[in-house]
Amino acid sequence: MERLIVRGKCITGGRITVGGNKNAVLPMIAATLLTDEEVVLENVPDIRDVRSMLDIAASLGAEYTFQGHRLRIRTKNIPSPSIDRVLCSRNRTSVLFAAPLINRTGRAEIYPPGGDVIGRRRLDGHFYGLKTLGADLTYTPTSYIFKTNGRLRGRELFLDECSVTATEQIIMAAVMAEGTTMLLNAAAEPHVCDLADMLNEMGGHISGIGSNTLTIEGVDHLHGVVHEVTGDHIEAGSYLALGAAAGVPVEVTGTALRHHWMLRRVFQRLGLELELRPGAILLPAGQERRIVSDYGGHIPQISDGPWPQYPSDMMSCTIVAATQCAGATLFFEKMFESRIYFVDRLIDMGANAIVCDPHRVLINGPTPLYAQEMNSPDIRAGMAMVIAAICAEGTSTINKADMIYRGYDNLVEKLTSLGADVVAETI
Repeated sequence: MERLIVRGKCITGGRITVGGNKNAVLPMIAATLLTDEEVVLENVPDIRDVRSMLDIAASLGAEYTFQGHRLRIRTKNIPSPSIDRVLCSRNRTSVLFAAPLINRTGRAEIYPPGGDVIGRRRLDGHFYGLKTLGADLTYTPTSYIFKTNGRLRGRELFLDECSVTATEQIIMAAVMAEGTTMLLNAAAEPHVCDLADMLNEMGGHISGIGSNTLTIEGVDHLHGVVHEVTGDHIEAGSYLALGAAAGVPVEVTGTALRHHWMLRRVFQRLGLELELRPGAILLPAGQERRIVSDYGGHIPQISDGPWPQYPSDMMSCTIVAATQCAGATLFFEKMFESRIYFVDRLIDMGANAIVCDPHRVLINGPTPLYAQEMNSPDIRAGMAMVIAAICAEGTSTINKADMIYRGYDNLVEKLTSLGADVVAETI
């Protein structure tokens, strides 16, 4: 098990470069199985979840090299379309191998996926999409088996929620289906768009990218590609939230301007202005961290939602930033009923927070934070605990740091480059 030792009140600020989008790379690794030609992905973060997805791909017949953030991968043959149960349990996106396996072999057997424990995460959208496109689904006591006779067939589909992974699954299924698929109420997050762009570069015909209606004209064959993964907007936002919480300047490079409009609006509610530039975002020094009330003096609400609303993955780090801003803010986590639970650790550290229910927390700041020993429950809450520890008096210990490494590349190196005193230990 890994842990982080964090000495607070040391950070000075500085510049970091974000890696490739974690939530884009993971489905892209699954999508490489759609072709028997080589796929090269540039700007791939070296994180635990990427390594887990590569383990699954290798178990299915893929051969790859991963060096210097460049991934070269090719799956000439798939000996068996069944994924090991233990490998499936390591992350949420293991389920995304279903569509590529169906398109390549006519069959897929998967087990319930793992991932962060942040609330119920339905697979219904995946099953609805694959079954509607023509796959037969059989449940066993432990696994899900998909079969199809011949190619999948394009249809019109309507998702009952803007599920990111269900949208990605359906895109990968429909891109090689017979005929045209229209997907309504599709997710439009940057990582979904990046996956669709890569599939088009491989020879797919996907239109409507960036909107909630996608039209996918099926093709017979996809070829290899060299594709650069877009910068991770959640990683960028996390480090900017660190700067906001600690009151230090932070510049983040490797960003896409269009991915951060809502982040800027939320930071304005914290009394902070971000300077958005092509390829970079700057949180300037010397700003007064004071909550901006809604008109009429009402407490402002920061809530998450499907893109382009505020990402759920940014809520934890933003809550920590709010504890160091003067005034009250209500956070409304609409998407996952367990994400707010980490706030109990902030209360132990001295934060003035009232957990109203599993979805809402009221933060009053600023309050001094004091060091604690904590366990990281998931990727984003773990990063939020790191931010809180950096702002706190004393030395904190964050156990189960492996969780954080699943989503943040070169975490300790980037934090120390900002002046933070963070040491990683293996126990």
